[in-house]
Amino acid sequence: MNTNSNKYIFIYSVIMVVVVAFVLAFIATQLKPRQQKNIEIEKKRNILSTIHVESTTENAEQLFSKHVVDMFSVNVAGEIIKGTNPLYCDLKAEFTKPAPQRELPVFVAKSADGNTKYIIPLLGKGLWGPISGYVCLNEDMKTVYGAIFMHKSETPGLGAEISTSWYQAQFDGKQIYDSTGNFTSVRVVKGGADKSDKHAVDAITGGTITSNGLNEMLFDGLKQYDSYFKKMANK
Repeated sequence: MNTNSNKYIFIYSVIMVVVVAFVLAFIATQLKPRQQKNIEIEKKRNILSTIHVESTTENAEQLFSKHVVDMFSVNVAGEIIKGTNPLYCDLKAEFTKPAPQRELPVFVAKSADGNTKYIIPLLGKGLWGPISGYVCLNEDMKTVYGAIFMHKSETPGLGAEISTSWYQAQFDGKQIYDSTGNFTSVRVVKGGADKSDKHAVDAITGGTITSNGLNEMLFDGLKQYDSYFKKMANK
């Protein structure tokens, strides 16, 4: 065959595309289990962070097994849904379902002081992409013990500050219910929150859209668990 002919060039191009596509698909298939494992380990590290347990990729699974004593999903009525594994829950997919059909993950852990904590995953929208996080509550189901927030692509020095330890530390000790039992969440206040306000923290300076997204994520995410929190608090 004439290697300079259009027919040869076309056949050669098709063969190369097929070969490259096959190789890439094979590599992706081989790497998928490892990628999923890395995602799982990262989730475990984030969950541990809310109970103030530092971990590495090497010891995260061991520490998770030590501290996390139960995990399950609940519905908006606060009832436990049997046969679910919250580690593999796709929150984005769940939030597209009608509220009564959603599976809402709960992780139950023992902190270093031996007390029981309840950890709730969250998902929201920032300026440039999704934001997410975990909020850990004490057994009273209203006081925040710890919180961690992550982002995909927020602006360094501005919206990205939600992922810093100094910012997250503001949430420790805040409360998501007022004195009459009404759900309030934790508000992110532009211009700075009153230090005596048990339900508010400072917004991010120069990160208005991310702060608003964090506000909505906290309120909408935690509100879904209202029935569950109240059932547990009244036990």
